[in-house]
Amino acid sequence: MIVNLEIGTDTASVQRALVAHGLWVRRLEGTEEVCFLIEPSSRRVSREELLAIPGVRDVALPKSPHPLLDAQPKHPSLCGVALGKEPLLIAGPCAVESPEQIDAIAARISNVGARLIRGGAFKPRTSPYSFRGQGEQALGWLSAAARKHGLGVVTEVMAPEQAPAVAEHADLLQIGCRNMQNYSLLASAAEHERPMLLKRGMSATVEEWLLAAEYCLLHGAPFVVFCERGIRGFDTTTRNLLDLGAVALLSHVHHLPVLVDPSHACGRRDLIPALSKAALAVGAAGLLLETHDAPGEALSDGPQALAPQELKALAAELGFRAKTSNGERAGSMDSAAVAAPAELPRMEART
Repeated sequence: MIVNLEIGTDTASVQRALVAHGLWVRRLEGTEEVCFLIEPSSRRVSREELLAIPGVRDVALPKSPHPLLDAQPKHPSLCGVALGKEPLLIAGPCAVESPEQIDAIAARISNVGARLIRGGAFKPRTSPYSFRGQGEQALGWLSAAARKHGLGVVTEVMAPEQAPAVAEHADLLQIGCRNMQNYSLLASAAEHERPMLLKRGMSATVEEWLLAAEYCLLHGAPFVVFCERGIRGFDTTTRNLLDLGAVALLSHVHHLPVLVDPSHACGRRDLIPALSKAALAVGAAGLLLETHDAPGEALSDGPQALAPQELKALAAELGFRAKTSNGERAGSMDSAAVAAPAELPRMEART
């Protein structure tokens, strides 16, 4: 962003005014007129606010590579939750194994404050010999359990031909990390005009993640919810590296709803509580947690699934509330449960 000044303006006073807005300012040398470069540029301070500063003649804004995403509402509503205003809890198993299993889990998570249930019908597995889900029949089991217990549904679509069936049952279409840059899949899924949950690719930059979301919006998705689930690093002590800096960036700078999946980030249930608290502290709009009635018997990802009592304890500690006695849902958090993140400098990612 370049701020051009009127001839004869007191440049020091303009610079002080820009800094007072929380901006980082550098004077451009070698130009005929006096200009300030704001690095990184900020959408939190409008062009109109800058033009109102005495002595500012013009403000040149950089062209955004993702204009649809920039125009997305800051707090879209999903299953009764205004994302970014009220933390969202999504929980469920890695995979839908049977009607009985998913119904029991739905009953439990609805009573600890979850608003949506997660569960895979189609599972992308690294090994072709691993359990790959129960297929389309599992969508019906998942949907029936969710409706019975007053929950929304989020589940993954892996291929364009699966999109119609998944969209029929899901309130939120999930694009997994392996498919974040599968642009034909993004377009096919978005055409069903459902909100989309876009997991970050394990080696994707933030800008690639944002541009993948632009594909979804361009092809019909009403809004995109981001999910940070960890990126690939060299250390295998934890499953992935949870990039909380990216969560803060999307939340505080880009003003986009971003959830965190600590289960996939660490691959260990004992680390999930700490990472959940950290995620909410930096501005995550909610959590995506794996849970299973018997993690040791889970057909996939048992080591990173919380047992029922562990999920109940964590949800209570974070302040998520269970269904009330009159049947109304109360999934919002106690404001004192997690300290609110401090206001960050009003800055933007370099474009």
